[in-house]
Amino acid sequence: MKPAAMKLFKTPTTRAKPVDREGLEQAALMAELRARMPEVADLIFHVPNGGHRVKAVAAKLKAQGVKAGIPDLVLPMARGGFFGLYIEFKAMPPNDAAISDSQHERIRKLNAQGYLAVVCRGHFDTMEQIRAYLRMAPTVVAA
Repeated sequence: MKPAAMKLFKTPTTRAKPVDREGLEQAALMAELRARMPEVADLIFHVPNGGHRVKAVAAKLKAQGVKAGIPDLVLPMARGGFFGLYIEFKAMPPNDAAISDSQHERIRKLNAQGYLAVVCRGHFDTMEQIRAYLRMAPTVVAA
């Protein structure tokens, strides 16, 4: 090729892929629960409510009952007069995200229905909250 006919391409800039710090910390929490509290690990579950989805999939999930603001983790063990524990999991600062209006509202509604719904920052904070919750006496429901 002649120099005049050559096309000059701009070298693509490579960006580092974003790191899902919240997901990594939550996975570390689940690993610790499996190792230290297998009975809790067996019952606690993650609600995969967030994330980016194709519009058609998002619409389908919304029609199936997905709601904004649902906390990340649910522990269906009744303690301290509560029916269960809901945890909105955030990464440790400085990687933590703000709590959205829909999360605040959902936490308020869950607390009003007899659940303990809290926000925890990082896996250590969450372990402490779970331990404190489990130290409470089991909730007794009268028939």
